[in-house]
Amino acid sequence: MNRKLSFQLDDESNDTVKRYEQFLSGTATGYFDVEELENIVEYYLRRGRTKDCTKALDLGLQLHPNNNALKTKRAKIYLATGDDQKAFRVLDSLTETTDYEVILLRIEVLVKLQRLQEAQIITNKLLADESDDMDNVCLDIAYIYLGQAEYATALKLLEKGDKFNNQNAELLYELAFCNEQFANFDEAIAINTRIVDLDPFANEAWFNLGQLYFARQDFSKALDCYDYALAIDENDSLTCIQKAHVQFQLDQFNEAIETYQEYKKMTSYGAWQTDIFIAECYEKMEKYEESIQYYRQSLKDHPENYDALTGIAICLLEQEKFVESMPYIKGALELNDEAADAWVYLAEANVGIDDVDTAMAAYLKSISLDPNQPDTLMAIANIYLEKNEFESALKFYLAGKDQDSTLELINLFIAVSYFKLGDIENAIIFLRIAVLDSEGAAGLFLELCPEAVDSKLLEN
Repeated sequence: MNRKLSFQLDDESNDTVKRYEQFLSGTATGYFDVEELENIVEYYLRRGRTKDCTKALDLGLQLHPNNNALKTKRAKIYLATGDDQKAFRVLDSLTETTDYEVILLRIEVLVKLQRLQEAQIITNKLLADESDDMDNVCLDIAYIYLGQAEYATALKLLEKGDKFNNQNAELLYELAFCNEQFANFDEAIAINTRIVDLDPFANEAWFNLGQLYFARQDFSKALDCYDYALAIDENDSLTCIQKAHVQFQLDQFNEAIETYQEYKKMTSYGAWQTDIFIAECYEKMEKYEESIQYYRQSLKDHPENYDALTGIAICLLEQEKFVESMPYIKGALELNDEAADAWVYLAEANVGIDDVDTAMAAYLKSISLDPNQPDTLMAIANIYLEKNEFESALKFYLAGKDQDSTLELINLFIAVSYFKLGDIENAIIFLRIAVLDSEGAAGLFLELCPEAVDSKLLEN
């Protein structure tokens, strides 16, 4: 079977559409043959203008009653508008069943109706008639399954097409995409590498490689790929911002700022978000005033901006400007009082002004929203320890250790809590671990528990 779609949109098609629209407006007269009407329908269909499609098709069937090609377009319109059953009935009524486009539509409607076994039978028949264009036949069918997220079937079709022709770049893009859906990242990388071997100027493939390396946190290789993509198209804004993100991950903050600024020149969309990225770079470099400047600019452009509010608060907290940070933290909580991190910032600000009771309430609220916060659990335990509520302190220290056994001095503080509670045996166990973790643990233990000098704890 020859692979031949019954339409081809080109400049001539656009001229036909103009003539058709003039005809509708009454400024022109004329006759449209079947092929012209097919192209008009396809023109509108590709632009999602289904009402215009239907109008053109109705005219076509008035001029050319019972034409199979135009009836086929009716089925395509039904598929585009989600009327799959109607599309099936139209296709079932066609007398021409060997046309390539009709066969593809039959497969598509069956897949959409989840009649996958019937779709597979037609697919197998189509693939059995091997032609010189079998790779593209596999690709056409794969598009149908991809559209319905039937990735396993699409992958098999694309692999078959690749065996027939291993230099079909369009097919390779989809093959790489399918492998990504199954987290076969090594295979996806290998396929995109094949694409750039075929065409070193394949901007999209270089970008895809960058994304794959980014997902694997191989940031140096990702940066190289983004650089290649930008060398091909220096105005590719998506690649530009991804390059900035990977520079941030590599702690190249000055370079990331420059790249974010380049991105801002390329597009006016989402400038407030880009300002947040720049602010985060300055924050990482501990240039808090510069960071606050960009957070405030972002807040000016987008007032309901949780990230900007918390960003300013963090910068102020780092500078121990606890009182100044509170309005920004409270503003963030007004936007989202279910944000666990904002409650932590509020707690830290209150710790800074020695309001430990308010801090404790904020910490506990944060933990109620997100129990998996080992640092916050330890902060709560520290407050209980300072208040000599050793049983509560031990409870939260142990909970923090369960979540993250690498918390700094966690074993020491557990030993202190056990000792204060009179459980010398467990105190010895955790103090031994703490001493192995840190040479200064024994000295700090004695500072917190001076009464241990008179016990046999240190001898043990």
